[in-house]
Amino acid sequence: MAKKSIADVDVAGKTVLMRVDFNVPLDDAGKVTDARRVEMALPSIKSVIDRGGRVILMSHLGRPEPGADNSKYSLKPAAEALAGLLSKPVAFATDTVGSDAVAKAGALTDGDVLVLENLRFEKGEKKGDAEFAGKLAALADIYCNDAFGTCHRTDASMVAVPEAMGDKPKVVGYLVDKEIKYLTDAIKSPQRPFVAILGGAKVSDKIMVIKNLLGICDKVLIGGAMAYTFSLAEGGKVGGSLVEKDKVDLAKELIAAGGDKLVLPVDTHCGDDFKSSCNKVVVKAGEIPDGFEGLDIGPETAKMYAELVKNAKTVVWNGPMGVFEMPPFDEGTKAVAQAIADSDSISIIGGGDSAAAVAQLGFADQVSHVSTGGGASLAMLEGQKFAAVELLDEK
Repeated sequence: MAKKSIADVDVAGKTVLMRVDFNVPLDDAGKVTDARRVEMALPSIKSVIDRGGRVILMSHLGRPEPGADNSKYSLKPAAEALAGLLSKPVAFATDTVGSDAVAKAGALTDGDVLVLENLRFEKGEKKGDAEFAGKLAALADIYCNDAFGTCHRTDASMVAVPEAMGDKPKVVGYLVDKEIKYLTDAIKSPQRPFVAILGGAKVSDKIMVIKNLLGICDKVLIGGAMAYTFSLAEGGKVGGSLVEKDKVDLAKELIAAGGDKLVLPVDTHCGDDFKSSCNKVVVKAGEIPDGFEGLDIGPETAKMYAELVKNAKTVVWNGPMGVFEMPPFDEGTKAVAQAIADSDSISIIGGGDSAAAVAQLGFADQVSHVSTGGGASLAMLEGQKFAAVELLDEK
């Protein structure tokens, strides 16, 4: 799946239309409270402007309703944050494909940067509208996709715009290039043993991932609340734990298909209330008493999972082992994160809660790759193909 990257094209004197993920959190005053997503786009942006190109950046932010007052979803604060990070002025268009965007795009000189207003202010974005896409495509000479978090979507900026670019170069940015390298290539030909750790609340969210990884991995370790659905499938007692009763038959199928590849918890850390100060008890898996709910994997499971991780050469982790935001039910997630950080394996952390846990525990720089897209990384682990990536130029 090797795609041409922004580094492979001559950008001097040319305009690059770059899809980025500037879906950043804003406070009530409209200031960016966490600029990490803007920072992550810097290598691709700098690659263009340092080589004498011009950049037009497009992104969505939040969930605006076309036609409503969406001023709180404006990308202007993100443009201001980018200007601070680049230490140079960044132009901002008050529309996406209107007169201001066209005028400001036309006024760009080599090394300049322009941020367009929120793509989702236009109903054509979510609809994948060809006319809207054509107007965006007409602004530039090169298309660059550096928004992995939306790669599994078919929004206009992801699919219809590169299609409308015709024979013009269509490439990935450094961020998407890295995601493809880790999430596709490392899984296609993994160094073994290859261990996957899947947590989170619902089996239903991870069915296709579990099925796909059971066919590829040496071990698939299960944690989080979805372990209790598997426990129920084995005839265990789950107390008041979060379970999906309608997915028990499916869990039975996965247990049968997985054999000794599928590894389930052997003990559970329970509480009689959903708070840190509750009464706690550690019991064998499938023996959760009435009035208690499972809130984390138990210490024996944490030890067993850490041992399996220690001996792995490739590790993929998506989803926490328990309620990692609430001590002491963060211990299972901590133990797994520590084991991954200590191992010399190729370690790939899926987006969402796993990425948050790794960052919160201070291990982000001790793993090979932390994915920037929760839904997109899950879809890629399922083995899905993305139209937004498939139609880009091959190396």
